[in-house]
Parts: sequence; C-alpha cells; structure tokens
Amino acid sequence: MNDIKIGNFTIGDQHKPFVIAEMSGNHNQSLERALELVDAAARAGAHALKLQTYTANTITMQGAYTIHDEKSLWNGRELYDLYKMAYTPWEWHEAIFDRAKEKGMAAFSSPFDETAVDFLESLNVPAYKIASFENTHHPLLRKVAATGKPVIVSTGVATIADIDETVRVLRAAGCKDIILLKCTSTYPASPENTNLLTIPHLRQLHNCLTGLSDHTMGIGASVAAVALGARVIEKHFTLRRADGGVDSTFSLEPEELQALVTETERAFLALGQIQYGIQPAEEKSVFFKRSIYVSKDIKKGEAFSEDNLKVIRPAIGLPPKFIDSVIGKTANTDLKAGTPLSWENL
Repeated sequence: MNDIKIGNFTIGDQHKPFVIAEMSGNHNQSLERALELVDAAARAGAHALKLQTYTANTITMQGAYTIHDEKSLWNGRELYDLYKMAYTPWEWHEAIFDRAKEKGMAAFSSPFDETAVDFLESLNVPAYKIASFENTHHPLLRKVAATGKPVIVSTGVATIADIDETVRVLRAAGCKDIILLKCTSTYPASPENTNLLTIPHLRQLHNCLTGLSDHTMGIGASVAAVALGARVIEKHFTLRRADGGVDSTFSLEPEELQALVTETERAFLALGQIQYGIQPAEEKSVFFKRSIYVSKDIKKGEAFSEDNLKVIRPAIGLPPKFIDSVIGKTANTDLKAGTPLSWENL
C-alpha cells in the first residue's frame, strides 16, 4: 500500500496514526473561540485541523424540511436554521487555516458542494474530506477528485455498493490517493454499532489505506482501530463539553485529545512484528526464570529426590524440565543447601 502525503505528514502502514481534530461547529459562532480550538488541538498533538465548508444555502434551502422530534431542542424548527447556526463562516477559513499551519498542523475541510471546493482551492488546502452524508454525491466527488489531491472518505450511511461506486467515481475522475474511514453516523455512536472489524475488510476490498471517523465517547474505539490497521483517526473536539455547541456532547476535550494522540501512537508502536524467542531487551530477565536447586544438604552418593531438590529462582541451575531426569540419580560430591544443580554434580 503506497504512502500518502498530506502537508508535511506521511500516512501509511509504517507511520504512526494521523489524528484529525474536527472542529465542526464547536466554535459556537466565535472566531476567537475557533482560534482557541486550533491552539488547543496543536498543544494536544493533533496532526491536522479540519473544518466543514458549507452555508445553509449550499446544504439545504428554506422550506425543505422542518424538524419533528419532541426530544429535540430543534423540534418545530427548520433544518435550514440549524445549519445557519452551525456553519463556519467562509471568511474565517483563511485565519483558521493559517493559525493551524503556524502551529505545525495540516489544515483542510469537508466541502459540501462544488462551490466550496472552488473556495477551498483558493486557499490551497492539501487534501479533502468527504463527509458520510456526501459520499454518494457524485458531482461533488468528481469535483474533488479533479483537484488531484488526497481524498479521505467517511463511509457512514452507505452500502457496500455505495462505497464501491464512490471509490470508482473518485478514481475515474483522477484521484489516486484515497483513504476510507469506517464511520457510524449516529451522534454519539455506541461501541456496539461501531464494528471495527470492517476496517481491514475495507482495505482489502478497495486496496486503500483505512481509518476511523470516531463518534463514540472516549478513545477506546480509536485505539482498538489502530490495532486493526487504521492509520487515520478523526475525532470531534471542543474546549469544554459544558460550553455547549452543535457537536459538543460527543466531542473530546483537550486533555482527552492529547490522550488520543498518545495512546493511538502507543498502540501503533506496540504492533511491531511477529516475534518469538528472547528479545535483546529481555536478556537480563532470563536470570529470573526458575532452575533446580539443592534444598537440603546432600552427601556424596546420596540420591536426589523431591525432598532434597527444589525448583526456584534464579536460573543458575539446570532448567526445570530436567527435574524428572535428575530424581533418582546420585550426587558425586557433597552438596550444600542453596547450591544450583549442574550436570557435573550427578
């Protein structure tokens, strides 16, 4: 599987996981807060900062749908109004991206229509992310693919046939670098519906690098995903969930984001390779295995028995596997209790 470059970062099997901090609408319509989120993501060690690029008018239209859900705070209000409140103003993008790059992160976005792609191209983003709800939006896929830049695709709310079409459309339109993210499009997602075993299957089926767009609470699913081959982890984040915001309830706080970066890298490093035998790092530990010792004083010519031998630490004497061979043999010299037994003593 070929490596993929996004900004100054390389994504691939032999590289530590690429962690994307998704700001979404957690800026709560404050540019100052948005920049604080960038700084917090950088301090936590995230490798990339991601936005969502749309307006209420590019994602829906007034009168298209009114929310009817008594459990929702938005019951009786239009979907249009929700997106109007959640969107990231386009005039903020450059400042946010510049801040992220100053902090050493890659910075890009999820476009939700073709005009957003044109806008993001004007900012020279290094990659594109396709959100789950847009992964069957073929005109958008073709527009993004035509840029020639890497494309990361979330595979939520999509059948296996949908994903196959998505990959085919992207490749046919010129995209060479595709990363597929397992995603469950519920907010939050539960561990039970996350189905991480899909990750290696996605890779095998489409010959793509894979990852996880993680909407579960905490970082456990992301760490497990790395063990299954995920090399990109995307997580929503905020300054404090108590501050509220459209995605705050399932977003990580800065300390948790830092733990995500640390623990996914630790999981990656722990994968290593198939290894048996004694590693160099273990050589000193061999001393603390067990061996056969004389447990009572033995006179020359006396037989060895379970009563005068013991298998204890350290491993200076004969290995324990020889205990049955030794019992019944006789000592060729006087032996003191505490003597590690050797073949020369028989």
